[in-house]
Amino acid sequence: MMATPLEGTMTLRVYDTRSRSKRVFKPLVEGQVGIYACGITPYSPSHIGHARQAIAFDIIVRWLRKSGFKVNYISNFTDIDDKIISVSLEEGVNFLEVANRNIDDYFTVMDALNVLRADAYPRVTETIPEIIEMIQDLIDKKHAYEAEDGVYFEIDTAPEKYGQLTGQTLDMVRKGAGGRVDNTGSGKRDHRDFALWKLAKEGEPNWESPWGNGRPGWHIECSAMSLKHLGEKFDIHGGGSDLVFPHHEAEIFQSECCLGHDPVVQYWLHNGMINIDGEKMSKSVGNFWTVSDALEKIEPLVLRYALINAPYRQPVDFNSVMIDDSISHHGRLLSSYSEALYYSEGIRNDYSGIEHLDEATRRIRAGMDDDFNTRIALVEIQSVVKSLTSLIDSDENDTHLMSAYVQWLEEFAGEVLGILPTPSVAISLHEEKISRRSEISSKVESLLEMRESARASKNWPESDRIRDELTEMGVVVEDSPDGTKWRIS
Repeated sequence: MMATPLEGTMTLRVYDTRSRSKRVFKPLVEGQVGIYACGITPYSPSHIGHARQAIAFDIIVRWLRKSGFKVNYISNFTDIDDKIISVSLEEGVNFLEVANRNIDDYFTVMDALNVLRADAYPRVTETIPEIIEMIQDLIDKKHAYEAEDGVYFEIDTAPEKYGQLTGQTLDMVRKGAGGRVDNTGSGKRDHRDFALWKLAKEGEPNWESPWGNGRPGWHIECSAMSLKHLGEKFDIHGGGSDLVFPHHEAEIFQSECCLGHDPVVQYWLHNGMINIDGEKMSKSVGNFWTVSDALEKIEPLVLRYALINAPYRQPVDFNSVMIDDSISHHGRLLSSYSEALYYSEGIRNDYSGIEHLDEATRRIRAGMDDDFNTRIALVEIQSVVKSLTSLIDSDENDTHLMSAYVQWLEEFAGEVLGILPTPSVAISLHEEKISRRSEISSKVESLLEMRESARASKNWPESDRIRDELTEMGVVVEDSPDGTKWRIS
């Protein structure tokens, strides 16, 4: 949970995919928010697209709590699926063994990325009775029909609901828009209908139902899980933009036709996708990154920083320039925070009343209240870090002022954005830096003298060679009108 909520009132506006506009956020119950975000299908280890989605909604939840709302956050696992079954058959193991190991991977990597746990993680296999009941309700209300291979939702029974999120019409929909439904030999009356229950093929996991042994279709699962945990109306439903069609469109059909009222979901939020060097991430292209792959090359909080350095609705282009930029900016944040924390440890000084920090707070609040704009928040954090670095480098040694900066960074960079380590970790990092500086100080000073001599004689190749040697030692050289300074990177 967040620390003390922010004081004062501001108006939160969110971009609602259904209305295709920013709307003032007003929850169904004052002071309370129910959120459902579609989670992963655990047939393989989590990839960085999963990380983008998890971090985006993690920050949305963090900001809502910081703004004083009591949030009930639900994210599911689709633990039965064609791909899970395929992997289980290839390996000769139970399908739940495949799902469980990848769910374990999900928690491991998301914990490393400082993603707070949701309040509940429902699983499809634990929600079968509710799914069956919902399908039966749709049949009874003439919105679904039984066929030789399962049960289907009939789109033509509620044509006015088509295109609620995409703006498409029934005539615009492409053939085979039923998501993960194999149309070969299908008993669908219309190619636009989608599966609610799929009769089991030989060797597949299955559950008993009034229509024969089988398993749920993809879309009905999230409708049943969200309604079970958040009720017949709730505030926010979210997920990646790739789920808008057909998955979330199908959920609108199912939930609203089953319950007989609309809207069930008040606001639909969708995060942008991940591109790799300008191309869509794909295993077939060979540019596919699991989170574990990424964490072998990038520190977890640096990766988190990189993935929030654009508003959540925008696509993120994952490339070397973006990673290097995030390493640099996060490194300065961590360095200044840990050093200020080290010198002001034990001092607690409120930041309110300090003009720069008050203004930065106002701008962060304005940005985050404008559809959770993390880019604006990071710009303000960089500005505060710059001022704190100047304070540390000055001769003032004002530990009380440093403490105010520390409190501000812990509140906004830490609690809200989740890009700071714990104070104990930060202090240990600075202690290691002090020890390292002591070990190499004499050698660095000698190299800097040699570099200055080379620069004075305009021996630029030698100057560059020395700087490269310092870089390999983990030393950052900063030249300024006041002289040359160095620090441990």
